Amino acid sequence: QEQVVESGGGLVQAGGSLRLSCTASGSGLSSGDYSMGWFRQAPGKEREGISCINSSGATTYYADSVKGRFSIARVKSNNTLYLQMNGLQSEDTAMYYCVARVGCAAFYVYPGPNTRWGQGTQVTVAS
Repeated sequence: QEQVVESGGGLVQAGGSLRLSCTASGSGLSSGDYSMGWFRQAPGKEREGISCINSSGATTYYADSVKGRFSIARVKSNNTLYLQMNGLQSEDTAMYYCVARVGCAAFYVYPGPNTRWGQGTQVTVAS
């Protein structure tokens, strides 16, 4: 059974940092030969794709809202994805979702019918 599990969310003061982690498991995800990424959704707002990285790590994407503050990385050997978030602002408060098997290019990230979603981890930034 395929599974994507995030961790690392929490409450942080504005200007602070958090690192989210995500692990993908299951027979269909064990190869690591797929792109992974992060989406977020704040209350009352649309879901936003904020970052992704392809299987080799050669291609990454960042939404303008997080560019220069967030950094994505992955360890393909153990199917682990990270999102280092620095300079957090109140606007970053949202539920953050890790995704596996997602479309990822230099200018966008997009989910497809085979994308596997995590259950989400809450990030709250106090101003």
